Amino acid sequence: MVRTMLAPVNESEIVPKDSLSGCDGERGNIMNITTIVRGRMFLLSAFAAFIFLFAGLAAAQDTKIQGLIVGRSGATMTVKTLDSENVVVVLTTDTQVDEIQGLFKLRKKELGLTALIPGLPVQVKGSMNDNHQLVADQVRFKGSDLKMAEDIQAGLTPTQAQVDANQSDIQADAKKISANQESIDANEQKIAVNQTDIIAANKRFGELGEYNILGETTVYFGNGQVGIDPKFKPELLSLAKKALTINGYIIQVQGYASAVGSAALNQKLSSERADNVLAFLEQDASIPLTNVLAPGAMGTTDQVASNQTTEGQAENRRVVVRILQNKGIAGS
Repeated sequence: MVRTMLAPVNESEIVPKDSLSGCDGERGNIMNITTIVRGRMFLLSAFAAFIFLFAGLAAAQDTKIQGLIVGRSGATMTVKTLDSENVVVVLTTDTQVDEIQGLFKLRKKELGLTALIPGLPVQVKGSMNDNHQLVADQVRFKGSDLKMAEDIQAGLTPTQAQVDANQSDIQADAKKISANQESIDANEQKIAVNQTDIIAANKRFGELGEYNILGETTVYFGNGQVGIDPKFKPELLSLAKKALTINGYIIQVQGYASAVGSAALNQKLSSERADNVLAFLEQDASIPLTNVLAPGAMGTTDQVASNQTTEGQAENRRVVVRILQNKGIAGS
């Protein structure tokens, strides 16, 4: 029953066992196996070469750098890498600019190329062209870095505006200075004449009167100050008391300033200092003006110390008060 259901077997299709053990049969089987192995090895080699070539092309197309934008010029920007190498990056309309957000930098926001400003740390991915420039496919950076770079740029812009404003002020001041220069020159000429008159007057007193100096004190002043320091008032009172005991005495008051600042200001300071000392002698020490020489505003003449130090300047800011007596009255 079972045999009738099976298809009839053709005895000519059955390979005799003896044929498998013959030399020609063995050689044929070996050749078939060798052909199969060689074919498989060829396929494996071709696949490996393809993989190697693809990897090389992928590597050539996927260059990454990280660094700081140090310049922008047209469609290119210069990035200084962590190795201190300057790489020129070419920006195209296809360049994707992403601001990385979030703690794990998983979120991003697409921005325009205008966000790529100097001072911004970036990561650039792209491919090198024949000019050894990196054509950027993608530029990424952190939002906090962009904020800092923008703050720096915002700080530079007002500074330049302030410079321009200051320049305008300087030009306006220059015009004012030019307009006042003639007045300043005239005042300085008057000051020079006054100093000449003072020197001549002192010389005349020396020549005609031949005065003896019977007492002297010096009052010092702070920088830019004309008021008398209270610690010098007892010395002035003592000098005045002595003068009142001398027959035919003359009080000489000469004010000075340090040679720091304008000549006109120093002349004014020396005059006001001398006037204030004279006022004290008249009002508080009872010295009559008939016994006082016209107070001398000596300006910066006769500097007694160097103006290169604060100590020297302090010694030059002074009023010298002397008691003079004619030698003829003194008999000597």
